[in-house]
Amino acid sequence: MKNKATIFVGLILAVAVSILIVSCNKTDSNVIKIGQFASLTGSEATFGISSDNGIKLAVEEINNTGGVLGKRIELITEDNQGKPNETQTVVQKLINRDKVVGIIGEVASSRSKAAAPICQNAKIPMITQASTNPEVTAIGDYIFRVCFIDPFQATVMSKFALNSMKVKKVALLIDQRNAYSTGLAENFKKTFIEMGGEIVEEQKYSAGDKDFKAQLTAIKYKNPEAIFIPGYYTDVGLMAIQAREIGLTVPLFGADGWESDKLTEGKAKDALEGSFFSTHVSSEDPNPLIQNFIKKYREKYKSEPDAFSFLGYDAMMLMADAIKRAGSTDGDKIRQELAKTSNFKGVTGSISINDQRNAIKPAVVLEIKDGKFRYKETIAP
Repeated sequence: MKNKATIFVGLILAVAVSILIVSCNKTDSNVIKIGQFASLTGSEATFGISSDNGIKLAVEEINNTGGVLGKRIELITEDNQGKPNETQTVVQKLINRDKVVGIIGEVASSRSKAAAPICQNAKIPMITQASTNPEVTAIGDYIFRVCFIDPFQATVMSKFALNSMKVKKVALLIDQRNAYSTGLAENFKKTFIEMGGEIVEEQKYSAGDKDFKAQLTAIKYKNPEAIFIPGYYTDVGLMAIQAREIGLTVPLFGADGWESDKLTEGKAKDALEGSFFSTHVSSEDPNPLIQNFIKKYREKYKSEPDAFSFLGYDAMMLMADAIKRAGSTDGDKIRQELAKTSNFKGVTGSISINDQRNAIKPAVVLEIKDGKFRYKETIAP
């Protein structure tokens, strides 16, 4: 009797496990898994949070309109804490354990460069929303981006410095350990000199430093007309404050790494007045696509989007569009469709992917006025 009871219980458990397995398989067959790795914590967390918000808004819209290939998009997000080593760990998890068919990330070029070889080796398409260093997509043919690249951004700010700011003598202040900063500085220096400008001084720092007065004093001694700082908002505000404290009053200008509402907090608001930076989109653009996105973002998050919110949204929408065009979740077929992208209507502009898997699109320059980022001009590719 005891043996019969044991057998009966065993049969019930076996049936339950079978039902569970079938149920799980059924759920998996009705979703398309897309992975995201982002700096949701760490020193540049505003980048990751803003982009994550844009990506989630896109996923919500896609799923509310029927999904892709009749399936719902399931977004699996991992926090890399702003660390390249952690990036490698979480990307391997997304691919090997979660079985994602595509990956979005990251804002920072150094972290995208850490992830790209893993995605390339696994033949999983990866779209970076905002990594502008050219080396990112050069890693392989499964790596794409929806943003412009640093050589273009360097050209934009070289033109702007010479033609709009009317300056010819510029100093550089470079984050020596950051691929974004060193790459952008190198491209700016080359382009600016070719266009007739002069680099009068170069100084270096490391992200997280708190005292920049030695570098700024050396710069002041060379009498530049402006200072180009291709760094992140986490350091730029303090640099601006210390520059003004030592009597260095020339304009400061930079690139998309400046864009965060934390840039102008506290004393940095006044210190950065009249400064400029290049970025991907302006909230003041009357384009209906842009204004509609802003409205939806405000309603969902009760805050204002920045460039990385827009770019995250575009990256997710482009990934979904490529899967739809491919008619498949096969990595190679998705890759082929991403490579064919032409005139995709994104909220950051019309996106066409070139032979190097980079997006061809315009840049905008914003001016800091009263702590706000105001549209200055657009520079086409």
